[in-house]
Amino acid sequence: MKIPLFKIYWSKNDIQSVEKIIKSGKYWATGEQIEKLEKEICKFLKIKYCLVFNSGGSALFTLMKAFNFKKGDEIIVPSFTFIATAYAPLYVGAKPIFADIEEKTLGLDPEDVRKKITSKTKAIIAIHYGGMPCQINKLKKIAKEYKISLIEDVAESFGAKIKNKYVGTFGKASILSFCQNKIFTTGEGGAIITNSREIYKKAKLIRSYGQKSIKSNVDYITPGYNLRMPTMLAALGLSQLKKTNWIIKKRREKAKYLNENLKKNKEIIVFEQPNQNYYPVYQLYTIRVLKNKRNKLLKYLQKKGISCKIYFKPVHKYTAFKKLGYKHIHLPNTEKISKQVLSLPIYPEISLKELKYITTTIKSFFKND
Repeated sequence: MKIPLFKIYWSKNDIQSVEKIIKSGKYWATGEQIEKLEKEICKFLKIKYCLVFNSGGSALFTLMKAFNFKKGDEIIVPSFTFIATAYAPLYVGAKPIFADIEEKTLGLDPEDVRKKITSKTKAIIAIHYGGMPCQINKLKKIAKEYKISLIEDVAESFGAKIKNKYVGTFGKASILSFCQNKIFTTGEGGAIITNSREIYKKAKLIRSYGQKSIKSNVDYITPGYNLRMPTMLAALGLSQLKKTNWIIKKRREKAKYLNENLKKNKEIIVFEQPNQNYYPVYQLYTIRVLKNKRNKLLKYLQKKGISCKIYFKPVHKYTAFKKLGYKHIHLPNTEKISKQVLSLPIYPEISLKELKYITTTIKSFFKND
């Protein structure tokens, strides 16, 4: 078998939605579908404001500007994340401060976050790893206690919930990503969501050259950028969004099968929700391989035609951060877990036959190792 790490679920409606924009011959850049997608995301997540962007990274950049972070400010981030999360403070001259993760959700460890707070700390950026909500309520409590902003990076967890409250709606503002392997996708794209009108208005100006329109009058009131999502991608997003609940349902079913068939192996820790209040969406299906066998298992699975990948290596160990002086960072859980994690194939249409092949191949590895 040849099983990819992910496979995008699409239908004829996706093609027709994009085709309609192309054939119209107009408004490929600023069409009505953009605002419609924003409204539908607000309705789905039960939040007031949404702005779509050309990428999740652009949304993060815009938030840093909208919050007015600047040189000398410190922003607490995980090292166990995609590098864009850690880059974000650098865009405005602020300093990323790395905090450790905890083992249940692989999100920021609230206690270590508390230890990293100083008089210069302005915000916490929390990620919800692989579709699993982090300990966001504890982080929210800490942010409130120290009067700092809580920002959520929900790139991997659209639709995940804690007690029926969607991740992305706990902090003051959040970013989404619609990159190709996400819960629903526009190929590339992202969004900011918030209940703050102030952040929304600032972000809207930043997204489009600082342009403000009042009736037929256009004015440019602050320096900005072109970070807009094209109409064709917004149309694709609208079509994809309609499938999201079904996609999440299927991902959860596949993850349940993998959990049930791998959890008996004492050399593996499966990716299970910590309690019944958590509702993960499994954008990634990640196991932890113990006893220093992760790399060996990775190579074995690849030889058997099963794609797998390491998400994530510690960000602070990359050259870019070493050059910035991040050479002596002590994050024991991040270091340990990043040497254990292995993401296996998961997508809505992965078949039972393919899932069985994955689990039996993993079992045969440990049996013969």
